[in-house]
Amino acid sequence: MPKISQSRREARRLDILEAALACFAENGFHQVGMAEIVRRSGMSHGAVYSYFHSKDDIIEALADDRHSREAILNAAAASDDPLADLVALARAYAASLADPSAELRRRVGVHGWAEALRSPRVRARVVEGIAIPRALVAGLVARAQSAGRLTPDVDADALARSLVALFQGVTLQVVWGEPVDLDACAEVVERMLRGLAPAARPTPEPRDGP
Repeated sequence: MPKISQSRREARRLDILEAALACFAENGFHQVGMAEIVRRSGMSHGAVYSYFHSKDDIIEALADDRHSREAILNAAAASDDPLADLVALARAYAASLADPSAELRRRVGVHGWAEALRSPRVRARVVEGIAIPRALVAGLVARAQSAGRLTPDVDADALARSLVALFQGVTLQVVWGEPVDLDACAEVVERMLRGLAPAARPTPEPRDGP
């Protein structure tokens, strides 16, 4: 049997992941078996198992969503102003939540957060996926503090974790189908960040006399 090209092999792998994504988005991880994924993919059992040996392998691959993560993080490298980059990052995340083409991936991502409590493999991927943007945000906060744009008495990692937690919370509300005004949420984050600017020193009163 002739070997398929690398590009064709990667395309088939993505087809399997898309099939699994649809299954998991509809019914969650535990209600879906490999047989259902095979049926949805339109491939044979042997073909699917040549790419993924188990359902956990597929879940892990879906949790490792580097492409979309990197696309969003690129928004944080657009200027020399770290505070402006933080605002741009918040707006990029808000825009990603408004993307209807990513709805299934968002649903499966939330399932992945729960699955991370059970599976060390999935937890490792989820934690890695959160650690990368958190480290970037912490770095931008530290740069903004050094530039005098943010108050120095706030822990950079704590602020980064708080911003990540805000994004996760809004993600949950979007997945639940809540009518979330994402632009307004991004505006609130911007005002919060700008509210952490160092307090201006009062101008000394002129003194009378010599």
